[in-house]
Amino acid sequence: MGAPPADFGSPPSGEVPILFNDHHVYSKPDTLKQGRLLAALVRGGTVLVPLRSLFEQTGATVSYDPSSKTVDVSKPGSDVKVTVGEPTVVINGESRPLDVPPEIYRGAVVVPVRVIAEGMGAYVAWVPDKHVVVVRYVPEVAPPSPPPPPPTVAPTVAPTASPSPTPAPAATVSYEKFVAGDYIFSPKVYNEFSPGNSGKSGSFAARGAVEFPLFGLPWMVAGDYRQWSYPHNCADPVGFTDPACRVTIIGSAGTVGVPAFTVKEYDADGRLGFKVADPRIYIGVGWMFRSGNYGYPKLNGLEFGAEKLPDLDQPFSVYGSVYYAPIIRGRFQDPAGNIFTLEYRVLKYQVGGTFDFGKSPICLDFGYLGDRLTNKQNAPSDQTHNGPYAGLGIHF
Repeated sequence: MGAPPADFGSPPSGEVPILFNDHHVYSKPDTLKQGRLLAALVRGGTVLVPLRSLFEQTGATVSYDPSSKTVDVSKPGSDVKVTVGEPTVVINGESRPLDVPPEIYRGAVVVPVRVIAEGMGAYVAWVPDKHVVVVRYVPEVAPPSPPPPPPTVAPTVAPTASPSPTPAPAATVSYEKFVAGDYIFSPKVYNEFSPGNSGKSGSFAARGAVEFPLFGLPWMVAGDYRQWSYPHNCADPVGFTDPACRVTIIGSAGTVGVPAFTVKEYDADGRLGFKVADPRIYIGVGWMFRSGNYGYPKLNGLEFGAEKLPDLDQPFSVYGSVYYAPIIRGRFQDPAGNIFTLEYRVLKYQVGGTFDFGKSPICLDFGYLGDRLTNKQNAPSDQTHNGPYAGLGIHF
């Protein structure tokens, strides 16, 4: 048997009935039984329907602004605005004309039925012989998701022995080899021959170093040479009455007049170092030699200290050294036949930098160096030598 006909109930009295999806529509469904309120009106051949009742049944949200008499109807994908008394409707931001403006009838806003059709995508028809408005609305239903594909079963593969990983290449250790020669600019000298005179020419320095592995450990050998040239000033080479001509002798037993001349001192040492840190920081021991052109004995002694070699594989690097000799000594015999042992304590220092010329093995070398000799036995006075320098280096 077929299903019994739907019980639509009785339509509202006095107005045109509306069937929405086969059910009667009232302006206020919550007062359905209170006097059978408004269903629809006809104005000049245009059917007007209660806006809130119909739109809320399609799932829309309806808001009314009494100050502007504007109704805003919205739902996902659609927005409708109408204003009471204005013959236009705004659908999704687009204004369209209406034959009859919306109005308020018995407390409900009624709009031309075309607003329902165009605003919410509903099917609206007027059935003259039945004298009824038929509205059909079917909400869109998202299509069901396709069923997931059956899981792919990976083929069973017999386990194979994974290949041994390729070992990373061992880091390459670079060993520095270089020599450098520098000109010392106007060195300042304080000793028995010079109260702070500046050398004008003939002062220069040279050094070099080689790094190498021995017994699996990092070592270096280095050499350092310095020549200090400065004037001993004396304005009275005959009578030596000028105090600048008087020089304290070894043993501090008095002074002697010395005519003006250019003093030259020579300082050289050889060093052996062991690397204790990177980049290229060594502690080392060495042997120091000192002599000059003024008749003093040659001096030598053991030294120790620390040294930072330049990193000549870099565009710019810094380096430096400090070495201390607790005793350098030599024996001296004066014209009277007296023999003296001359001893100093010596501190030597240097700090500098290098600048590489691209891929060339030649680099710019510059810095500041000096020393301090302190009397330990029979020295005429303490000494200091220092000055800036610049020159060129070659790395191999």
